[in-house]
Amino acid sequence: MSQVTLKGSCLCGAVAFEIEGDARHFYHCHCSRCRKSTGTGHATNLMLMGAKVAFTSGESLLRSFKPPQAQRFTRQFCGNCGSPVPRYVPEMGFALVPAGSVDSEIPLTPQARIYWDSRAAWSCGDEPLPRFAEGPQSERR
Repeated sequence: MSQVTLKGSCLCGAVAFEIEGDARHFYHCHCSRCRKSTGTGHATNLMLMGAKVAFTSGESLLRSFKPPQAQRFTRQFCGNCGSPVPRYVPEMGFALVPAGSVDSEIPLTPQARIYWDSRAAWSCGDEPLPRFAEGPQSERR
């Protein structure tokens, strides 16, 4: 697809990164592990082939969790705030980048929803919902 350089950080700002690679895939994943990992209906991840990941700060704060029964799934995150951060997946030859951790403009848009058949019934689909620039009026105080 395209060679990109992206910068990003965790929620508390302690872990920062720069990643460079060939942006091949950009997916919303609805599998149960991604739902549990994010606490939402799906994870939105970029996959960069031949990626070089450099943590420019906070590398000592990196933590990871791999469910014992998982072949490839691992979650890498900031030990302070728990935000997901990129990780290199050597057995697949790419870096997995949680899109929400990226501070740069991402030059592609999501290409597909994967593991759709295991999505939660309440998760987002293609149905129209109201949109608000901020929270709904009833929630503002």
